[in-house]
Amino acid sequence: MGSDLLDKGYEPHDVEHRWYEFWEANDLFSAEDQGPRRGYALVIPPPNVTGVLHMGHALNNTLQDILCRYRRLKGDNVLWMPGTDHAGIATQNVVERKLAQEGTDRHALGRERFIAQVWQWREKYGSAIINQLKRLGASCDWKRERFTMDEGLSRAVRKVFVELYHQGLIYRGNYIINWCHRCHTALADLEVEHAEIDGNLYHIRYPFADGSGGITIATTRPETMLGDTAVAVNPADERYHGITATAVILPLVNREIPIIRDAYVDMSFGTGGLKVTPAHDPNDFEIGRRHNLPSIKAIGDDGRMTGEAGRFAGLDRFECRKSVVQELQETGRLEKIEPYRHSVGHCYRCKTVIEPNLSRQWFVRAKPLAEKAIAAVKQGETRIIPEIWANTYFDWLENIRDWCISRQIWWGHQIPAWTCEDCGELVVAMQAPPDCPKCGGAHLVQEEDVLDTWFSSALWPFSTMGWPEQTPLLKTFYPTAVLVTGFDILFFWVARMMMMGLHFMGAVPFRDVYVHALVRDEEGQKMSKSKGNVIDPLDIIERYGTDAFRFTLAAFAAQGRDVKMSEKRVEGYRHFINKLWNAARFALMHLDRRYDPVKLDELCLADRWILSRLNRVSLEMAQALDTYRFNDAAAALYGFVWHEFCDWYLEAVKPALHGKLAPAARERSLGVLWRVLHDTLILLHPFIPFVTEEIWHKLPGTDGSIMRAAFPGEAAAAAPPPPDPEAEARMGLLIDVVSGIRNIRGETGISPALNLDAVVHPADDAAKAVIEQYRDMIVTLARLRSITVTDSAERPKASATAVARGATIHVLLEGIVDFAKERERMEKELGKLAKDFASIAKKLQNQDFLAKAPAEVVTKVMDQQRELLGRQQKIQSNLDKIREYGSAS
Repeated sequence: MGSDLLDKGYEPHDVEHRWYEFWEANDLFSAEDQGPRRGYALVIPPPNVTGVLHMGHALNNTLQDILCRYRRLKGDNVLWMPGTDHAGIATQNVVERKLAQEGTDRHALGRERFIAQVWQWREKYGSAIINQLKRLGASCDWKRERFTMDEGLSRAVRKVFVELYHQGLIYRGNYIINWCHRCHTALADLEVEHAEIDGNLYHIRYPFADGSGGITIATTRPETMLGDTAVAVNPADERYHGITATAVILPLVNREIPIIRDAYVDMSFGTGGLKVTPAHDPNDFEIGRRHNLPSIKAIGDDGRMTGEAGRFAGLDRFECRKSVVQELQETGRLEKIEPYRHSVGHCYRCKTVIEPNLSRQWFVRAKPLAEKAIAAVKQGETRIIPEIWANTYFDWLENIRDWCISRQIWWGHQIPAWTCEDCGELVVAMQAPPDCPKCGGAHLVQEEDVLDTWFSSALWPFSTMGWPEQTPLLKTFYPTAVLVTGFDILFFWVARMMMMGLHFMGAVPFRDVYVHALVRDEEGQKMSKSKGNVIDPLDIIERYGTDAFRFTLAAFAAQGRDVKMSEKRVEGYRHFINKLWNAARFALMHLDRRYDPVKLDELCLADRWILSRLNRVSLEMAQALDTYRFNDAAAALYGFVWHEFCDWYLEAVKPALHGKLAPAARERSLGVLWRVLHDTLILLHPFIPFVTEEIWHKLPGTDGSIMRAAFPGEAAAAAPPPPDPEAEARMGLLIDVVSGIRNIRGETGISPALNLDAVVHPADDAAKAVIEQYRDMIVTLARLRSITVTDSAERPKASATAVARGATIHVLLEGIVDFAKERERMEKELGKLAKDFASIAKKLQNQDFLAKAPAEVVTKVMDQQRELLGRQQKIQSNLDKIREYGSAS
């Protein structure tokens, strides 16, 4: 026992570093491959090896860590599988930029040397994101860390590809894909980011081949007309029922192309005519397949026009657009140009405008796999929480297109397919074949393309556990318990893991999918560098400590509602950490050992009450975390620690702790204080692991890390006392009475040091008995000189009144408050506030100020106005009370 056990103030940085090293050194994050304990597993959404910690990572990994630490306290064998993603395009771009600074490029190096350079970069920089996750307190089983390009995962990727190919679920074919000319690779639909831009709609006249007239076509991409192979109209469009022409002449090219009828054509758009360019539009590609149209590739993979574009060959696609428009104007074929705002696809990595392009690629036949993934969720094998996201999941899978999985880059899993140069035979196998199985030739060349990064990520839940071997780890932990993820990768990753897990493991990869919301700024705006509102998690951790940051994230992580993050909120929860620290420091001044369980019937009211509340809060917290209501769990703990344990219980038992009661009563209260602090630290640990570990090791009678403690109510823990409704009701009445007296102090500006006289009128005999029995506690907590309990409902002269549950309280103010002087002071303050408010209101009514001032300045002035209004309302309310109390004198 001693006040030197905890420092006067909590300084997080040394504590965090020291305890994280301790946890790792003592294998406290490690799972057992097999054992009697219930398995509970999560796989981390693997961050890109190029990544740095942002708010999305911080929220996602904090929630996962809360679940893992909680389940360990519940006695589970917890596996949190960590790792990183090789992030094909992103990583290749980073290394290519580095080479450019050195005056070279990947082509000069060649494939093998370039890949060696990427591995060197990964060795040097790839662990940055992992170290940042550790700073956040992530309790992953780091000894099992995986990488999507490590040998074990590469073997799993090859096996999946080979099996899907031989099952007819992977094929190679010509298809319209999204092509990025900057990254020089195909992109899956989900890798295309659509943005609204201001463009033009060009109305081009296509003359009928028989000279009987023509049809006007509207397009946003006139350069693609060089690859047109038909013009389509809707068969139901009456405007074209009477035409006899069967073909048009393609302007500029003077090629005759057919007029076809297809129900896809939107009759309400423009003239109802559609130019069909199968090589450069996914919908046109499907029309072309239905009508056996040729595909003319007018734009090459380098973004320049091909030889098929005739005299425009070699021009950049956007330069070509200008030239085409100019010639159409000169030949009289361009009827008009009108402004048109429309959605344009951009590469998710380099933001280049993508080009739908005809290309020979590898595809996964997605529909058969998607059907199982849909059924698994509909049948309840996997729950998606909140449920609203299930509809989005179904909608995407029910309308799924075949998945383009080949990428024209070098960094990634090279496709395990070889072509015989002698006979053209295609061989798909786990290893490079020594010779061609068809002709016996030895000249086999491997496919140069690599697989989409998401292909290897789709295998993550089982490949990380050793598949294709049937390992003990898979037996213990697959399916995993829950996947915690953002909604932005519900399709990229979650749906694909469902498809692959069901196909190769015969079971869903996770029982629950918890979809968390976005972290936005305090105004609810999405964080972006362009807006200047990005909050760096590492800066926040440096300033306020990891625990305060984690608790803030959890406290605002309500299902279906975005987290509004601000430094003020983190600062507020830093005060909570300090409140816990100071309460523990006070308790440790009195605790000198582990105390034996106490007999409930011998305890005072405050002790019985706090034990009952502890019991209820532990149940509330467990129920909240079991249903992914992180904010409810955090709110329950915050309210208990700050308001019940610190504000009421510690104050109520101070007389006992300071020796003002009998030694036996003091001993009993010390026993309760030890139990409550002990269990409270365990309840808080999943949210604020560092400060709880620090206090735990200072608490007499604890053994080892708090991570090895047992959650209250578990078999390994001391049995919690049952709820005590009577103690809660009695203590609740006393708290209401004391709160009423404290509120009157605040309203009238009476110093907390001044002892007052109060008269209490109980509502009934039961309330009277409680107030009489615990009048000493009321006197202590409310700082009274005297308390009178009366049956009279009459209000005493010169008194202030508060109404509580079960009692009416009057505080005698005669000689305490000079009503006239207090009234004058408040009226003067209100006058000053009114002037300040008028000045700010005038500024906010000034349109010139609103238009020219930076947004943050306007926001600051509006905040000042809100603050002034709040102060005005509070002072006015207190003034009304003073007038009321003064009139009763």
